[in-house]
Amino acid sequence: MSSVASAPVVPASLRTVASPWTLGPLQLPNRVVMGSMHTGLEVHDDGGAGMAAFYRERAAGGAACIITGGIAVNDEARGGPDFAVFGVGGADERFRVAVDAVHDEGGTILAQLFHAGRYALASGMTDRYGEPQRVVAPSALPWAAARGVVPSALTGDEIARTIEDFAAAARTAREIGFDGVEIMASEGYLINQFQSPLTNLRDDEWGGSPERRRRFAVEVVRAVRDAVPDIAVTIRLSGADLMPGSSTPDDVDALVLELLPLGLDGISVGIGWHESRTPTVQASVPHGAWVSYVTRIADLVRASEHPDVRVIASNRMTDLRDGEAVLSGGVIDAVALARPFLADPAIVNRSLGGRFALVNTCIGCNQACLDRSIIGQPVSCLVNPRAAREVAFPARPTTDPKRVDVVGGGPAGLAAAVDAARRGHAVTLWEASEQLGGQFGLAALVPGKEDYAATVRSARAELDERGATIHLGRAATAADLADSDAVVLAPGVVPREVDIPGATLPHVRSYEQALREGVPAGTVAIIGGGGIGVDTAAFLTESPDEVRRAEEFAARWDLDVSEVVVGDVPQRLPAATRTLRPGEQVTVLRRSGKFGQGIGITSRWVAIGRLRDAGVQMVGGVQEYLRIEPGALWIRDEHGEERAVPADHVVICAGQERAIETGDEPDRRPTDGLVTGLQAAGVPYAIVGGARDARSVDAVRATSEALEAVRRLAP
Repeated sequence: MSSVASAPVVPASLRTVASPWTLGPLQLPNRVVMGSMHTGLEVHDDGGAGMAAFYRERAAGGAACIITGGIAVNDEARGGPDFAVFGVGGADERFRVAVDAVHDEGGTILAQLFHAGRYALASGMTDRYGEPQRVVAPSALPWAAARGVVPSALTGDEIARTIEDFAAAARTAREIGFDGVEIMASEGYLINQFQSPLTNLRDDEWGGSPERRRRFAVEVVRAVRDAVPDIAVTIRLSGADLMPGSSTPDDVDALVLELLPLGLDGISVGIGWHESRTPTVQASVPHGAWVSYVTRIADLVRASEHPDVRVIASNRMTDLRDGEAVLSGGVIDAVALARPFLADPAIVNRSLGGRFALVNTCIGCNQACLDRSIIGQPVSCLVNPRAAREVAFPARPTTDPKRVDVVGGGPAGLAAAVDAARRGHAVTLWEASEQLGGQFGLAALVPGKEDYAATVRSARAELDERGATIHLGRAATAADLADSDAVVLAPGVVPREVDIPGATLPHVRSYEQALREGVPAGTVAIIGGGGIGVDTAAFLTESPDEVRRAEEFAARWDLDVSEVVVGDVPQRLPAATRTLRPGEQVTVLRRSGKFGQGIGITSRWVAIGRLRDAGVQMVGGVQEYLRIEPGALWIRDEHGEERAVPADHVVICAGQERAIETGDEPDRRPTDGLVTGLQAAGVPYAIVGGARDARSVDAVRATSEALEAVRRLAP
């Protein structure tokens, strides 16, 4: 009898996603593509080790095909200093190492050929010769984030050279060993800029009419296909720019029809420009919101003379079951997931094995990925702090198993516990409340943030599978931890109390009480307008019904979401406690700073916009909170005048305090004795996350600190 284990049975819910397909010359085992993500690893002076480790884990985790982050086709094409250019600074060898790593795992990988155009953030950058980097575009039009840099309009000769640079980059990619190339022509980058009447004001052979504006894209595809006739060539095309006055659906369709005869193997459909004021990838965007735009292009391709060109959907799909819903109509060929591969490199294998509970789902926060990428900081992932740091934190099992205790079951504690358990340590997790999750458990109650619960679910599933011990409803004592080899203290934060007359009245509650227990009908004043205050206002005014929110999203942005994929997320609160109210009954107040401070830079504007659309009142510049009375919160406003804010209920969102003291302050909570107890017992420990510093509660910092601490204490 054979000793070879049989392959896991693919769930019926994923049969289309799991089916093989072809992309030009490539034979691919499933229909999940890892979409392009810029990480900054491309320029690390590490011989390619970082990229190789990053891509290797995703190839081993089941990605059918990987698309690299954008590789600039020349110096002026770089989006920033952390973009690689073939032939510069050892880039070719680094990519060769990464390609070999993917091939070692049986995977395939395409190089994305990239030109930022006017989106290049070139301030202070130099080219390979030490000269200031030029910013170029179809026309001399800057964009809002250009920091005063006006691009130079490309001359005809420069356009011809740029087209050849795309072709030359494709040839280099083939020589390095890439299985194909993807031409980036979406998201408002150079090729997309040529197509749009907003950014192409030329009146020559490269502009002045829709046909001439399309010419640059056509010539780039033609040149690339001619340069590499034997490998896969795809294009990332903008299905909708989401910019008033930009390319129309007819313009997009006409471009598709011009490109199809040129030998393309696939079209990946992107959505929106970076400067668009329509949210596209934030947590509040419904899953699969952009499917109808992809379907339109796929229908066009199928009815053309080149029906075998593959069409790939992307944007706001976090689960392979989302992908199955998108593919089930038989028109779209594959789905491209990007950030979900940051959250869980093994998302494909786990899902195809029916182990959905183990998948560490992307929560759409953008805080450690997109928010960092656009300012040139190292990219990682809030829910997977190892992402893009695989070399520093290898996945190999420990050779010295230890007893590791983790105090606190919030995002930081779960990150530490999961990492230690994966590497073979004996993990015990102590959570004083009756449920895991901490601040993530609260966040999951906020409309649009339901996916936060999936992080907690996946951590619990993995800890159970790996034999960790979990104590719920029991605060750890120093005696419990006396025999531990390493302790990570991550009890998180508690709501900060305020010293305002009337703060103890029965109609006043903390944000934690408001989110867990609900707030009865009536007017509400929220003291504190940071991220938690904004989330609380959303909780009070937005429906927990995802279908209804998808319809409202479509109406707000005048979009077609007829094919939207909406998950089946149960209501988190009993109907009796989930009282929604008109936005004008809610007032958010803060002393200084921006409303929503603490929310990521690519998400804050969306969250604030949703509240403003709902009619929520926002009062800034509060000089003093004077007193709370039944029905009113009295303040001294920015003009120094006393005024009453209607408030049948008051919710305190005035920050947080550490749920544990470090030993240099008076004891205030039952867990405070842990530090002195561990010190007396000589047990190595580390305090991480909000328990270390609650002044700026940052889940990215918390999970990263937890990973670093557990690796330091228990290698």
